[in-house]
Formats: sequence, C-alpha cells, structure tokens
Amino acid sequence: MTLSHAFHPTILREYDIRGIVEQTLSADDAYAIGRAFGSMCAKQGGRHVAIGRDGRLSSPELADAVALGLQAAGIDVIDIGLGPTPMLYFAAKTLKADGGIMITGSHNPPNHNGFKMVMKGKPFFGADIQELGRIAAAGAYATGSGSLVKRPIDKAYVERLLQDYNGQRPLRVVWDCGNGATGEIVKQLVARLPGHHKVLFAEIDGAFPNHHPDPTDPHTLVALKQAVADDMADLGIAFDGDGDRIGVVDGKGRILWGDQILVLLAEDVLKRQPGATIMADVKASQALFDAIAKMGGQPLMWKTGHSLIKTKMAETGCPLAGEMSGHIFFADTYYGYDDALYAAIRFLSKAARLPNGLAAWHDTLPKMINTPEIRIDCADERKFAVIEEVRSRLSAMGAEVNATDGVRVKEAEGWWLLRASNTQAVLVARAEANDEAGLAELKSRLKSQLAASGLSAAI
Repeated sequence: MTLSHAFHPTILREYDIRGIVEQTLSADDAYAIGRAFGSMCAKQGGRHVAIGRDGRLSSPELADAVALGLQAAGIDVIDIGLGPTPMLYFAAKTLKADGGIMITGSHNPPNHNGFKMVMKGKPFFGADIQELGRIAAAGAYATGSGSLVKRPIDKAYVERLLQDYNGQRPLRVVWDCGNGATGEIVKQLVARLPGHHKVLFAEIDGAFPNHHPDPTDPHTLVALKQAVADDMADLGIAFDGDGDRIGVVDGKGRILWGDQILVLLAEDVLKRQPGATIMADVKASQALFDAIAKMGGQPLMWKTGHSLIKTKMAETGCPLAGEMSGHIFFADTYYGYDDALYAAIRFLSKAARLPNGLAAWHDTLPKMINTPEIRIDCADERKFAVIEEVRSRLSAMGAEVNATDGVRVKEAEGWWLLRASNTQAVLVARAEANDEAGLAELKSRLKSQLAASGLSAAI
C-alpha cells in the first residue's frame, strides 16, 4: 500500500491551502495535510498541534480528517472546535502548542474550504506549504499514535479580548457577523461591553444565507449601513467568514477602509511608543503613510499578504500593521497576528474617546480620489514577467518607483500600483490622486504600460 498523496495542483497556495470541496479538495487531502504537517512538526521536536474550524458545512469532516492525519504522525491534537481563525492562533499561543491548523474557507464561496497554519509561533506559508506537498507526494510521513483532546477556549479568548478595552463613554454599535465563525464570540463580547449593541446574522451558518462574508465589498455592508441608520448608532463593525478581517462604517454609513482604520489605531500606539514603526501594505493610501509620519511614527510600506506582514513585524519589532483587505495586526500588547475581533475592541476603545465621535473624526481625513482594487487577468506564467517589463521601462524613464511588491509609481498627481497576485492568475492595480483629473492621468499611464506588455484592461 502506497502512502503517497498527490494534491490538486491548484490548492497549495502561497499563504494557505484552499480548494473547492469534492472537486479539488477532499477529506483524503485533509488527512494528508494533517499527516504531512504533523511530520514536519515532529521533525522539529514538536508534539502538540491545536486545530479549529469555521462554520462551513464541510469543515467538521475536514477537521476530523486533519486530526486523524496528525495523530498518525504521532502528534497529540488539541481540538478547540468551532470559532474564528484568531481564536485558533490564540490557542496555539496560550496553550503552548507546537503548531496550529485552522480549517476555514475564509471569505470564499460556501463550497470552498481550506487550511491556515502556524508552526512554532510563525506563519506557515510559501516554501513550508511546498515542502508539505513534497512530503505527501513521497509518502515520507512520520509514524506514531497521537492522542486527541477537546479543549474549548472561547471563554479564555473573550477574557483576553476584553482585557484591552478602555473606552471612556458608552457607544451604540451594530455588529455584522455575516453568519460566519465570529457569531458566538461576538455575542459573548457585547454582553459584557458597555453601551448599546445590536448583532446581525450571529447564527453560524456555512450557507451564508444573508450575504457573502467579505467586509471589504460594499455590497456586503448594505444591511449593516441600514441598521446603523435605523439604530442611530455611532458605528458598525463587520467581519469576514473566519474573523481575521474587519470592516467599519461610521454613523453616517460611510465605509472606513483598511488604511483609514489604521490611522485611528496608530494614534494610540504611537502615544505609548513614540517613534514606533507602523506598517501597511503597498495598496494603502499615501495619506496613511503621511499621517503616521506626522504623528511621529516611522511608516513602513511592505508586501501585500498576511503571512508576509506577520513575518516582517517579527523581524522589525513593529507594534502595529494593517492591510487594505482589513487584516489588522497588533503586537504592542497583543500577539502580533491578525485578529479582527481584537482590532474591533481596540477600535471601539479609541472611538469611545474621540471628543466629537467617529463620523466627525472621519470628516477630518484627507479627501483622496482613488480607484478600487482593479484585477486584470494574466496567466500565472506571464504575470511576474509583465511586472519586470513595466519596472524596466519605468527605470529607463527615470520614474520614482517603489519595487517592494510590484511597482508603486509616485507621480506629481499621486501614485499608481501594479503588482502580481500571489494567489491568483491576475495582476492587481490601484491609483490615487488629489482630484479626478489627476486620477484620469494616472489611469492613462497605467493603461499605457499594460498595453506595452500586450495587455488591455478597463480601468
């Protein structure tokens, strides 16, 4: 009997493993993932791995298979059950597990699922995932007979979240769980937070009957905006399907994007740690980096990708980072991973200390004109070459280019970005200017560069 296992070529991604259930992802895959991960953990001297799962209909079966694979590699499994991804990270940290595997499809469609992993306190991604695939393909597994213990940790997690709340006045808040994995935790939080709280779609339901759980998509925030208006709330908070990304709307129903959320959060961090580095990804507004510098911080622009951000935070000692996608990472008084529930607590704390409220603070932000994230189809084997071609042409022109992740080009009118996605066969573009005329000019230059590499796009 051969132990080798071949994964569908599309599921081993840069930051995680994910696929379409019963098409590209099965329980056999989950078993192989558990056994290969367990083998890698055992090779590093590890013995204990925590697992958790979101509310997708396929998650219980996949979680059971992962546990069996881990046990077959000699790993003792700590099963924390149903909940958000950051609760799994919390378990891995506080229970001193050697690794962690979260079964989650995040914000993807209901028939998708996947796995987010940590090993020895660090993100497990990139070369680690490829090595997992090689171990499975070779059947080069460790052998053993590990145990399994069920260990609910939700109450300890809620206690830790509440520990850092320090708002000065009660707020009216609407929460939208989107039927994702945050529902039960949010209900426990609001029962103990001051103020008036209304919770939408708290029932964990993997069919997502009310709306898709993606807080960066304005279409998914319609119910939240309406509830904020109906309740005359100070703000609304939304989460993605597994609770590692946050969305916020103010009392006027206006969306605060990831970089704007980070501006508010940075104020408190920089008061406690003057001169600290605050990090954001290359898609963030120049207004964010300018605001950090104005507050006395050191702005750092880094590559898009939650695993890349977490790794850079550990390298630099950065206490706060964020992405446009709504991943927010605190390492000042927290653990350095992306936890939207913790970010919500910190955001509420700050909002409850604003003298004139969140909407008035929002009014003070610079009014930049920008595009949404633009995705341009481009074959995997071509996308990085296109970026190199664009970079080469811009260099020859003497353009001011930040090449941290793709090309971010600073122009008199503002800036534009073109980068290759690490997870899909697309190029990602953005542009930002001070006015509409400037934005039109930036988009024209971006289109010209795409055309020079044989691509066209509606920008």
